[in-house]
Amino acid sequence: MSRKKSKKKLRMSKFEKLLYTIAVFLLLASPISIVFSKATLAKVNFEVEQEKKKIETQEKTNEGLSMTIDELASLTKIQEVAEAQGLSYNNNNIKTITQDSE
Repeated sequence: MSRKKSKKKLRMSKFEKLLYTIAVFLLLASPISIVFSKATLAKVNFEVEQEKKKIETQEKTNEGLSMTIDELASLTKIQEVAEAQGLSYNNNNIKTITQDSE
């Protein structure tokens, strides 16, 4: 009888087979998911850096344009343009209006 027991194959239940299948799947899926998530993160970081460079470039452009506006809006520049157009500053033509408070 001892020979019959030793020759018997170990049979796994359906639940045990399911557990082994899930374990194998998780062992194979976890490295793949880690690589995928790191690749996605690297791509997003690269895009963020590109956008930061665009923002820096736009900020520099904005600063330059702001300086140009300040130069063109200065009183001396306005006077130069006015004189070039044949206009002159006449203090006698300026009238001051005051408002009386009641």
